[in-house]
Amino acid sequence: MATARQSPVAASEVLQDGVIPTLTKAELADLLFDRVGFNKRESKEMVDAFFDVVVESLCQGVEVKLSGFGHFGIRNKAARPGRNPRTGEIIPIDERQVVTFHASPKLKAMVQGESDSAS
Repeated sequence: MATARQSPVAASEVLQDGVIPTLTKAELADLLFDRVGFNKRESKEMVDAFFDVVVESLCQGVEVKLSGFGHFGIRNKAARPGRNPRTGEIIPIDERQVVTFHASPKLKAMVQGESDSAS
């Protein structure tokens, strides 16, 4: 018989021996299984589908906003000179697009341990 998965760690338990725990896609699927009641296959498919939609949207240049959590966007970075730290040689860094994330005020307040007053 499988044991029930524990919920994510409390903020006070985050640092144990200097190690910050990580929440994986597999653990998210297990949480859906435990908390919502989807079967394991449905849970995994839902998590995968969610991330697929986020990735596809970002690839198309569409900002992804998750109310109460934050938003993901794409930012264009210009080409610039870089430096190899080992040799000091100047190397060109090409222009590129990077993914950005901005946390919502509500998420920031929750991470800081404040009450839900930022909603």
